[in-house]
Amino acid sequence: MADNDEDLYDEFGNYIGPDLDSSSEEDSSSDDESDASSRGGAQGDDDVASDVSDDNKQLVEHDGMGEEEATAAPSNAIVLHEDKVHYPSASEVYGEGVRTAVLDEDAMDIDVPIIEPPKTKTFSFVHEKAEEVGTTTTSTTKDKNDEGGEDLVSDSYLATTLLMNETTVTRRCVALAGHLHHGKTTFVDLLLEQTKTNIDAFGPRAALESHNSNAGGSAAGGGGGGGGGPRYTDTLKAEHYRQMSIKSTPITLPLPDLRGKCHALTMIDCPGHTHFHDETVASFKAADGAVIAIDALEGIMMHTEMCIRQAISDGLPIVLVITKVDRLILECKLPPNDLYYKLRHLIDSVNALIQNNTIVVTQKHGAIRRAGYPKLSPDRGNVAFSSGMHGWCFTLDGFANMYLDNAGGEDGLGKHLTPQEFAKRLWGDTYLNAETGLFERRPPTSSSKRTFVEYILEPLYKIYTACLGEKEDVVSKTLRSVGVLLSRDQLRSSARPLLRAACRRFFGVNCGYVDMIVRHIPSPAAAARGKVARCYTGPLDSPVATSMIKCDPRGPLMIHCVKLYAAPDGQSFSTFGRIYSGTIKPGDRVKVLGEAYSPDDDEDMALATVSTVSIPRGRRRTEVTMARAGNWVLLDGVDANISKTATITGAGSGSAFVDSEHNVQIFSPLKFPQAGGEAVMKLAVEPLNPAELPKMVEGLRRISKSYPMARTRVEESGEHVLFGTGELYLDCVMHDLRHVYSDIEVKVADPVVGFRETVVETSSLKCFAETANKRNKLTLIAEPLDDGLAEKLEAGKVKE
Repeated sequence: MADNDEDLYDEFGNYIGPDLDSSSEEDSSSDDESDASSRGGAQGDDDVASDVSDDNKQLVEHDGMGEEEATAAPSNAIVLHEDKVHYPSASEVYGEGVRTAVLDEDAMDIDVPIIEPPKTKTFSFVHEKAEEVGTTTTSTTKDKNDEGGEDLVSDSYLATTLLMNETTVTRRCVALAGHLHHGKTTFVDLLLEQTKTNIDAFGPRAALESHNSNAGGSAAGGGGGGGGGPRYTDTLKAEHYRQMSIKSTPITLPLPDLRGKCHALTMIDCPGHTHFHDETVASFKAADGAVIAIDALEGIMMHTEMCIRQAISDGLPIVLVITKVDRLILECKLPPNDLYYKLRHLIDSVNALIQNNTIVVTQKHGAIRRAGYPKLSPDRGNVAFSSGMHGWCFTLDGFANMYLDNAGGEDGLGKHLTPQEFAKRLWGDTYLNAETGLFERRPPTSSSKRTFVEYILEPLYKIYTACLGEKEDVVSKTLRSVGVLLSRDQLRSSARPLLRAACRRFFGVNCGYVDMIVRHIPSPAAAARGKVARCYTGPLDSPVATSMIKCDPRGPLMIHCVKLYAAPDGQSFSTFGRIYSGTIKPGDRVKVLGEAYSPDDDEDMALATVSTVSIPRGRRRTEVTMARAGNWVLLDGVDANISKTATITGAGSGSAFVDSEHNVQIFSPLKFPQAGGEAVMKLAVEPLNPAELPKMVEGLRRISKSYPMARTRVEESGEHVLFGTGELYLDCVMHDLRHVYSDIEVKVADPVVGFRETVVETSSLKCFAETANKRNKLTLIAEPLDDGLAEKLEAGKVKE
């Protein structure tokens, strides 16, 4: 750098020389540029604002234009800068009929997805899609929720030959009821095994054993929850978790009798807890007979008495199944003679209970007799013995057929002895005289044993003793002595499979249970007269009642709907009912008559179209093209206007079968006299999020549909209240409300019992009221009603 340059700049490089002439020009030019840039920025902002306003103005103008103006071709006119449209409008981008919104903030929670994935509810094991008649079931039998094995009888044969035939001789509709954990569901599993190939519910290869263990407990013991089997009629996951039945489940099984003739046996497995007695009442309304299951060890319990009284009130024939007889052998270790006395005492107690609750009929001459029910006794064929865990069940008729066949025919026990005669000699104080070969009422010797002990219990004890405590060669020798031959693999198996195989070989597959049902439970046509007289509210001489009494499939359609079953998704319901007359098909237009319907007031009446007609099969259903009178069916598409029960009739059957004097009446609603008449425990509920109140209200409506005895009410304060039979009942209701029907969080208050005051004795003091002038006085006393008067008033037997 030159010396002159050094004088112009300091040591830091700053200019310190004289002023230059061009500095003013540079400053002026820089000022002009800054002013221009500021003006340009302001003008740019104005242009952007004008563009946005022009866009909005153009959008409004464009919305107001007609279709021809909006789609007109551009012209050569000069467009000002502020009138230019730089971006297309929302309607041009998305088309007409689309509403757009611009939001500055995200109103959704960070945990909530923009598009929620579909939710699949798995609270039930019921198949979502029903099987059509004629389709193969190989795919469904491999499902983990199915019963496993292949059907011995095809669905088409069951539907067309047994159920859709005009005759009802081969059909039986029964309800299986009893106390909690008395082996009802396990007994159904035992019957189900007879309809399948290569299935053993308790064996090592059971299709549902692993599923049962994952669903809520081991239940390996004989005293609880169905005895550890698959519990096929427990269709809810909550039932497996609680180890008890909550809902009644209908199932149709094709079972053979002792002669090999196949019958369509439709059973409904009822819950055993007293809180769910409403399910039993609904089942009895559709059934033709009641099968009472009693634990051989526990005997008659509270719900057993309630079921027997309800069956007598409904006029149903009663047969008895004594379950868990193995508990007397393994737990109590009773000797054979004491076991006989225990069974005899239990049967006598049931007969005494039935006789004490039957109607007393007074004859003209003053004699008193009790109407109705025959005595329950094994020699009469209306008592069966079973052990669901060990896979055996027998009646005396079935055992007599099996024993005489293995003994070499009728000559094995005497001259001209038929199986029926031998069965009558297998119970009571009957002894066989070994010298004469005749049966006697008194023991020939002091060491003589009753025939039930000698021919049934002692061989049974030998089988249990050998299978549970002896070696393989001893077991084989002992079983051969009682006529049981097993393979080497079966003899080497563990105790339970070995015991089940030996007992099933000893008693046989056709145990006589079907013969007991066919003999002592009437067919739908034979039981129709009594059912119509007790359930139908209209006159019995009307054309509709006459068709129902005849169980006429060509008569007017009359279906008594007694129960609603929730679909697997919990959003709809299938209507379960009994067809009294007529024929129902998919696509039929029907009238749904509610509980408040009357010919004078048809407000509680709605029209509906039947979408599907199905046969109940437990966890699956079989769709049919039609269903005739005398069958139990599941109908879809008619549940919208049904609250508890309903009457379904044809939409066009009134003109053909009903005249002006005999209008169609409804079937009587369900009544619960054995359970106190109504639910008395109250529970207040409200949603945790107040915005979800509509969801909770809809869930409460579905709860009222699903539980026959549940009631919902809105108090004057706006509080929603649930009524149930007890804490367990309400706990199940709240589970369904939270997880099945509403899928919301619900707050509950403490349960409260609704008290009802009554009068137990005549008032000791007189209560009075006087008028203001003291000239009129009203005095009252209270005293209890006569015995039986309240029941007659509730039953409508006392008229004004």
